[in-house]
Amino acid sequence: MASTYTGLGVQLMATGEKAGTWGTLTNTNWNIIEQISGGYVEQAITSTPTTLAVSDGSTGATLAHRVIKFTGSIGENTVVTIPLDVQTFYIITNGSSGGYTVQFKYVSGSGSSVTWGTTDKGTKIIYAAGDDATNPNIVDVGMGTVTLTGTETLTNKTLTSPKINEDVVCSSTATELNLLDGCTSTTTELNYNDLTTLGTSAASKVLSADSNNLTKITGAAYFEEDTLTFDASQDWDVRASPVAKVTLTANVVFDAPSNPTTGQFISILCIQDSGGSNTIGWNAIFEFAADAAPTATTTGDQGDLFSFRYNGTKWLEVGRTLNLTVA
Repeated sequence: MASTYTGLGVQLMATGEKAGTWGTLTNTNWNIIEQISGGYVEQAITSTPTTLAVSDGSTGATLAHRVIKFTGSIGENTVVTIPLDVQTFYIITNGSSGGYTVQFKYVSGSGSSVTWGTTDKGTKIIYAAGDDATNPNIVDVGMGTVTLTGTETLTNKTLTSPKINEDVVCSSTATELNLLDGCTSTTTELNYNDLTTLGTSAASKVLSADSNNLTKITGAAYFEEDTLTFDASQDWDVRASPVAKVTLTANVVFDAPSNPTTGQFISILCIQDSGGSNTIGWNAIFEFAADAAPTATTTGDQGDLFSFRYNGTKWLEVGRTLNLTVA
């Protein structure tokens, strides 16, 4: 009875066969097994399919190595195949050059395969299942969930939905920060908003803080004037519109402002419509000098300006200017 061979080329000698050569053949088998268990080989691949064939009873077959590195330059998407009866696992690195895919699959059949993308030059752990005579599967085992317990450096790694539970120290350069989607700021520009260094201020900073807890604003600061929609019981969101104006088309009573903040200053310009004669009343939360609300100007198109400060309970009048020509 003649020898048979495994899918990876190990020779299985029959009883009574190979008299006087068992030592040599057995040593060859051990060398093949050593390749299978931990051997490394580089395999040049081309733009045409590369077939990895078994070498029965001989060492050196690429597919009978545990670790394989694909090399060479490819000019199109390419395929690397192995015979249908191969059943093992591989550690394979795509070291080829060229922006094309590399597919690792059985020589025929409709089983699953593993593909490196056009820019993927990484390493994969792959299991060739040999689980079907005509349609066996090749599976990318992957690395599974990795838990880092020490200080590790991840180079060119993509984190999907990462969760960071500790403070992050950023020592990135301007170029590195520009990798953030939508961020094109330079280091100098980012420092415009730096308030961490007390007792100093940098040129061109918008804000700076000193050791006395004083914040300086470089340049003008203003609240944009908002136009309120007239309401006979006038609503006023003073957080959204601390500086506002409203045109009076009828008598009005200002309701208690919404969203107040203790210490906040607000200002309202009340403008009579062309007909005038509209009165202004105030909720009891507004407090005026001598506890007496002013009498509004009733001349058409004229305005009255009122300013208040909130003490947590009342809106205290800061000032008033009546009968203003605002047009």
